[in-house]
Amino acid sequence: MIDFVVVSSDLRPHVLDTRVKRGAELSTDHHLVVSWLRWWGRMPDRPGRPKCVVRVCWERLAESPVRRSFNSRLRESFDHVPGEAGDIESEWTMFRASIVEAADRCCGRKVVGACRGGNARTRWWTPAVRDAVKLKKESYRALLACGTPEAADRYQRAKRSAATAVAEAKTRAWEEFGEAMENDFRTAAKRFLTTIRRLRKGKQCTVNTVYSGDGVLLTSTRDVVDRWKEYFEDLLNPTNTPSSEEVGPGDLEMGSHISGAEVAEVVKKLLGGKAPGVDEIRPEFLKAPDVVGLSWLTRLCNIAWTSGAVPLDWQTGVVVPLFKKGDRRVCSNYRGITLLSLPGKVYSGVLERRVRRIVEPRIQEEQCGFRPGRGTLDQLYTLSRVFEGAWEFAQPVHMCFVDLEKAFDRVPRGVLREYGVSGPLIRAVRSLYDQCQSLVRIAGNDVVLLASSARDLQLSLDRFAAACEAAGMKISTSKSEAMVLDRKKVECLLRVKEEILPQVEEFKYLGVLFTSEGRMEREIDRRIGAASAVMRTLHRSVVVKRELSRKAKLSIYRPIFVPTLTYGHELWVMTERTSSRVQAAKISFLRRVAGLSLRDRVRSSAIQEELVVEPLLLRVERSQMGWLGHLVRMPPGRLPGEVFRACPSGRRPPGRPRTCWRDYGPDSPICS
Repeated sequence: MIDFVVVSSDLRPHVLDTRVKRGAELSTDHHLVVSWLRWWGRMPDRPGRPKCVVRVCWERLAESPVRRSFNSRLRESFDHVPGEAGDIESEWTMFRASIVEAADRCCGRKVVGACRGGNARTRWWTPAVRDAVKLKKESYRALLACGTPEAADRYQRAKRSAATAVAEAKTRAWEEFGEAMENDFRTAAKRFLTTIRRLRKGKQCTVNTVYSGDGVLLTSTRDVVDRWKEYFEDLLNPTNTPSSEEVGPGDLEMGSHISGAEVAEVVKKLLGGKAPGVDEIRPEFLKAPDVVGLSWLTRLCNIAWTSGAVPLDWQTGVVVPLFKKGDRRVCSNYRGITLLSLPGKVYSGVLERRVRRIVEPRIQEEQCGFRPGRGTLDQLYTLSRVFEGAWEFAQPVHMCFVDLEKAFDRVPRGVLREYGVSGPLIRAVRSLYDQCQSLVRIAGNDVVLLASSARDLQLSLDRFAAACEAAGMKISTSKSEAMVLDRKKVECLLRVKEEILPQVEEFKYLGVLFTSEGRMEREIDRRIGAASAVMRTLHRSVVVKRELSRKAKLSIYRPIFVPTLTYGHELWVMTERTSSRVQAAKISFLRRVAGLSLRDRVRSSAIQEELVVEPLLLRVERSQMGWLGHLVRMPPGRLPGEVFRACPSGRRPPGRPRTCWRDYGPDSPICS
């Protein structure tokens, strides 16, 4: 036998019977084995069939006739709205009901999800295949019953016929899948990339059990739901009650009304195809309306602005757990995202733009997040440039990568007043969080403190921790780490209150790995490994599929493979070894797309010409040149530009210095 049922020794006395069920096989030597066990107590809940999900066909709003009908219904509903503004809840109820009903009537509904019929992995299971497999099973049972040569011959013919039918059906199904992907590649790029991402992740296992906080496995549906509720309550709710803030002078004053242009500008920035909030209003419902629909939304925002209150739906979020990595039964391995009401996000977007105009001139240069004209590359280049200069002149750099945690349980109106934000705007921002039940926690390794000595770094860390506490934030000691850049081993003991931060030799900052030796080789190795992982996950399902054209396969190369391989390439020092390794990783992918191997002995240049692919090293060089020009044109006061133009002080140690990014000047090879 090659099929068994394995049970533990304590369960073996409870096994009543074990039998082999012939007939369930399909082109395999295995048979179905069934065991009967005696069980006391309540059996675990079995997961039921996936429920059918019916949603509005919002994609049809892109069609002109459907959009005109949608706007016509909205106009009819708006004509019945009283001229005098009512309370915010009644106005919101009318707006929500009208826009959802108009979309439902004009676009129709469709069933989505696993229950819509047909599994993509078993589309080859046709009636002809089912009949051929059934005939093979019947022939096999007849062979077992009589064992004659005629029965054996009939079984062999039926077996070959079933195998041929299955192979042909699978090939035909893959051809249809390839044609569908080709069509999506030309007409529906978003659906094409969604399919690629699904193939890249593979089959996701559905987990119906979770561990409790004490490590006990929970199996019943009620216990699992209660555990998720308990986990997010502990994660998102504050442990301390926020102090109530008194109404300041000017908070009850009336500010300038919200204009239709402000609302239209925010609506234009909404991304399509995103999930709705609790009100079931999608971005397309807000982007499709004409002037009348935008006027209604502007009226709603102005009522919220003048009354200082917002609907409860705008303060209610739907928390969805998304798996990150690790054991799927552990709640902490999931990242919860909150789906908010989109009209509420439009209102908050208008407030954010007004606040930004006031506080932007007063924000410090070190702050790059959520600011126009700045990004992660500014911070990454600044840190890497400091690493290069310090290593070249043997200057030690002590650093602390700080992880912040903050719960948005209140609005720091005192801080907003210090930045010059007026009372009405503070009241409007505060109204979004007055009755908010779903709070948000931010955790990000986006702060790094630098100093020339451990003592100076400890003083900076103490001042930073005190400032965080004053603003209602705290430092996560479990995720904050220290690192020292020096030519010799140096110990750096940093304390946050009574806890000592761990010292590491490498740290991933904003997606790039920095080491205590100041080299980028480890980071380039990570990039190549991540790109190779992309190739491995898509190898059988896309890359080597003959049913897909090369053009469709190259659509994976440009938006997925290349960004994964070259993330942060503006910081790279392109030595001969680095260029060779990056080129080899790229050619390895292109060779498989072309259906070739190393045994074919086809030159890399010929493969690139055949596939009409731009040389990757040329793209890297062009991007580095663009970033260099950006640094040269950067106005005084910008941190990356100041670091680029700075001349490190000190004396170089003996030996040949490393090739640095700083060498990319007017006389460097990259500029020649």
